[in-house]
Amino acid sequence: MNVHDIIKHGSDYFLPNLSIDLVIIGYHEHKLKCLLLKIGDKWILPGGHIKIDESLDVAVKRILKFRTGLEEPYMKFLAIFGDKDRKFDKDFKQFFEDKGIPWGEDYWINNRFITLTFYSLVDIDNTQPVLGEFDEAFEWFDFDDLPDMWLDHKSIVNSARNRLKEDVKYEQITYNLLPEQFTMPQLHQLHQTILEEKVDRSRFQKKIIATGLLERLSLLNKDSPGRNPYQYTLRKRDS
Repeated sequence: MNVHDIIKHGSDYFLPNLSIDLVIIGYHEHKLKCLLLKIGDKWILPGGHIKIDESLDVAVKRILKFRTGLEEPYMKFLAIFGDKDRKFDKDFKQFFEDKGIPWGEDYWINNRFITLTFYSLVDIDNTQPVLGEFDEAFEWFDFDDLPDMWLDHKSIVNSARNRLKEDVKYEQITYNLLPEQFTMPQLHQLHQTILEEKVDRSRFQKKIIATGLLERLSLLNKDSPGRNPYQYTLRKRDS
């Protein structure tokens, strides 16, 4: 399949009117960030389409691996976005005309698309973002400083942020945003960043330790002055 063939006849290869969009979330310097791709003068979420002979789960994992280079990053279904006017025809037309690429009003990507959205938590330092055929750049943006984005993509990002804020109250998933080895103060600060509020440090530590999910290592973190906290890692499950 060449690019122009996909643009014109993509419905022969992919399920029509259906797409996948991913909010890939990272954490750096006490800031939550999401991975965005630049097309033209705006930014979009990484995403793709479901092959006709492919299951949804396989499609999501394929797209996520392509965009991050990670084999099994944490991922969770977010929501379905399907406004009756959810079409990218004007944005695509402008982009292709600017690039001097042939364009047709009857191309399948001009149609209304319903998108299945997922959010993923990753360690930024371990990701290897890859550009698609039309992506001009990628960048990790602070959630509080999002650029101009296509159609409803900013709303999708904000929905993922709100969902994550709720999910961390009931699930221990935030370690996916940290390196393999981390300290309790780092995990505590991450929770405060996600929740956008102060969290009692002592209660937080007792709650986390009580889950039994973390293993304390014998090594101390020597990178910071003063008292050196222990490092932790996710406890390996018995097979």
